Amino acid sequence: MAIASFVSALALPILPLGSIAAIVLGILALNRIGRTGERGQGLATAGIVLGAIVLLLVALALVLLAFAGWSCRNGC
Repeated sequence: MAIASFVSALALPILPLGSIAAIVLGILALNRIGRTGERGQGLATAGIVLGAIVLLLVALALVLLAFAGWSCRNGC
């Protein structure tokens, strides 16, 4: 799961669904790693961090686009 989290964070940076999947899979991987002692904590953490960064960038882009649209409606 840690690898899936990391790969989905890297492979799908354009889609917010990829970053959400990376965050969820990373959290699940960290829980599993804590229970079983498997390796991959770094990949799971990287998947969570990259997924969160991409999600925040997408949210910021949406806010900026909404603001730009609102500004143009009130006189460009």
